[in-house]
Amino acid sequence: MFNLNEKELKILKQLNTPKKIQDFLNEMPINFEKNGDTCMSPRMVLKENKAHCIEGAMLAATALRLNGEKPLVVDMTASRNDFDHVICVFNRNGMWGCVSKTNHAVLRYREPIYKSIRELVLSFFHEYSNDFGKKTLRSYSLPVDLSRFDNLNWMASEEDVWFVPDYLAKVKHFPILNLRQIRGLRKADELEIKAGKLLDWEDKI
Repeated sequence: MFNLNEKELKILKQLNTPKKIQDFLNEMPINFEKNGDTCMSPRMVLKENKAHCIEGAMLAATALRLNGEKPLVVDMTASRNDFDHVICVFNRNGMWGCVSKTNHAVLRYREPIYKSIRELVLSFFHEYSNDFGKKTLRSYSLPVDLSRFDNLNWMASEEDVWFVPDYLAKVKHFPILNLRQIRGLRKADELEIKAGKLLDWEDKI
């Protein structure tokens, strides 16, 4: 199925709820990209046992799909002095939640309690700050159904699947703030900055 082998299918089918998927990703080491930038498929994430945000989002989307749901991801963009973030979203009784692979303490799982994708994304806003305390989240996409890439073997490719982030970068994004709001933002205070530096996995150089 989807070019995945029996072992891969067994692992992913067992992840039959967003909670189980999130717990699985939390136990998986972060991908520090020691040998350069990567965008591994779910197959390679399982093989290498590591992932960063978009890799984790694609694995989560695959697990949801194998359990009868759409493989949906949302791209969130930051200002130039911070990193973008990709989440896997799911809907329960008309409300949105998400699975999120991150190395930080705050940009994590969201319960399905949000009426819209905008509401869900805004739940990340105040904690989405850089090391200098600047709040950097700026825009978001609507959910992208990754099944559009089935012909490119996005779930089982042994090569990096750069076509996924390339597409996410091109889709329409909706701004969160206007310029006046950006100018008026308060920086995170010292305690918030300290909390934002808490890491799940240490980079052992």
